Amino acid sequence: MSGSGHIRVVVVDDHDLLREGVTACLSGFDNLEVVGEASSGEAAIREVRRLAPDVVVVDLVMPGMSGVEVIQRLRAEHPTIGLLALSSFIELERIREVIRAGANGYLVKSVDAESLAEAVRSAATGRGAFSGEVTQILALGTDRPSSALESLTPREAVIAELLAKGRSNAEIAKALDLSLFTVKNHVSNILMKLHVRSRTEAAAFILSPE
Repeated sequence: MSGSGHIRVVVVDDHDLLREGVTACLSGFDNLEVVGEASSGEAAIREVRRLAPDVVVVDLVMPGMSGVEVIQRLRAEHPTIGLLALSSFIELERIREVIRAGANGYLVKSVDAESLAEAVRSAATGRGAFSGEVTQILALGTDRPSSALESLTPREAVIAELLAKGRSNAEIAKALDLSLFTVKNHVSNILMKLHVRSRTEAAAFILSPE
């Protein structure tokens, strides 16, 4: 974040009106600062290198480099940056593809301004942020049993809750007075039991409504 405590954001969308709309929404919040915009994936890569923002909001459907490709490139070049996908489409495989690419969250374009701002704040701290429709698809659009969470041991359930809040393995180890090795083993077991492939997808599953 900047010295003023503002979260610096770059907005990426090939549609001028939509990009300007997202910028206007975010600019209405005191602690958020849109420092740049890009109308293509290639321009986004350049702007992020130049501006070093905290969070990038990326439209998924763009000509040339797709939003998923942008997210993959940015995650590889900037491991700690917050990356939010913004899309009108919420198919299960598309959501999974975005999560695998390294996004912190996935929002539908009908998201309200307050929810968008809160998602940006979450992404800035490395936490997941998903529209309600997205979490429902992740939870219901798979062959996972509805009792998956019930399969967790009491210790795993506590760790899963901390994981869903965006805590790192090191932070969980410190909070529960466990070794890092023990926490890593528990997290691996949690991912296996929930039938998910990443911490972000696990968080979305845990936080999804019944």
